[in-house]
Amino acid sequence: MSRLPFELMLALRYLRPKRTFVSIITLICIFGVMLGVAVLITVISVMTGFDRELRTRIIGFNPHIRLTTHTNSIVGYQPLVEKLKALPDVKEVAPYVFGQVIIETQNTPQPYTLAVYVRAVNPKLETNMTVLPSSMVSGGYNLGQRKVVIGSGLARGLGVDVGDILAIYSPHDLKRMRDAKQKGEEEGILPEDFEITGIFDVGYYEYNSTFILTSLRDGQDFFDFDDQVHGLMIFLKDPERADLVRMELEKELPGNYAFSTWTEENSTFLDALVVEKSVMFYILFFIMVVAAFGIMSALITFVVQKTREIGMLKALGATSGQIMRVFLGQSLIVGVLGVLSGYGLGLLAVAYRNEFLRFMNKMTGFELFPARIYNFSELPALIVPRDIAIICVASLVICIAAGLFPAWNAGRLKPVEALRHE
Repeated sequence: MSRLPFELMLALRYLRPKRTFVSIITLICIFGVMLGVAVLITVISVMTGFDRELRTRIIGFNPHIRLTTHTNSIVGYQPLVEKLKALPDVKEVAPYVFGQVIIETQNTPQPYTLAVYVRAVNPKLETNMTVLPSSMVSGGYNLGQRKVVIGSGLARGLGVDVGDILAIYSPHDLKRMRDAKQKGEEEGILPEDFEITGIFDVGYYEYNSTFILTSLRDGQDFFDFDDQVHGLMIFLKDPERADLVRMELEKELPGNYAFSTWTEENSTFLDALVVEKSVMFYILFFIMVVAAFGIMSALITFVVQKTREIGMLKALGATSGQIMRVFLGQSLIVGVLGVLSGYGLGLLAVAYRNEFLRFMNKMTGFELFPARIYNFSELPALIVPRDIAIICVASLVICIAAGLFPAWNAGRLKPVEALRHE
């Protein structure tokens, strides 16, 4: 018989339930490892899904690469658009006008005045590029002359709906008002009236609460542009290649052009998500450390109880290495059982996470994941095999490491002293 089956068989024999205190501790250790692995898998999967969902929403509203100039305007942009469209990674290119305007409600009992961002694009191109046309919750995506689409949060804040009128003061209007005041002219400058034709909800509070959309021509009028635009929105076939494509564009179009990617524009938010996930991973891993101390305590107690048997094994010719491997085998078996059961429980928890949330909400009356705050109808989750592998392997290594000291302590026992132990 080989040495490994002997050690493994002895380890399994020692682990059999005997209705003793040590057996209860062993079961608690397995439960601790199971719980730690399950919690790690569930939390990391939810945070990964949360990160993916937010990235999808950011990509769905913003260009993957934004091209601007140091003068903040591009004249005669069409040849540049055609040149960019010819690149293999580029899916679509659209000119845009972007800036702040002041809006004033016209149909509400009390007029509201607010500064918002306006984004003006060609509505036909927008259909192929962003999620906006498919994110309408009221009305339609109609950006005809003197028509606007606004975010759902902004609509609620202003108390307006589809069909209402907004007066928009553009930077050009404000400049004319200032010039008229300096000349002493009393004639007022009237803003342009725009009809609200649609309300969108892209699931991101900032966009829903601070943006209005209009046609490119109306946007150019706001900023007193003729055939000028503020920049070009570049959409890629693969948004994750934005940084690589940007470097290629900087080589292809050197000079006055400046490029920014969607990851750069949202770097603070995206980096915060990565840091949050990493910190949560390390914090929750302390559950495994606690479980490891439980395994160590159980094995130390077991070594003390089995001291005479260890002395007999050594007297019969068992080496210190064999004795060590018996107790390391015990910690390995506890780790494997805990990791496998935790893996199954974790996958089950991820699969039924939304049912669990609804059950807890019904039982406690407390909403653990408020949809009105996160704009998610369900709790997002994404199981990444690499993350699961790291959790399971690291947990198993910690369990084995927990058995090193008790195994070494058992292996160094001298046969004569062990046989005298009461």
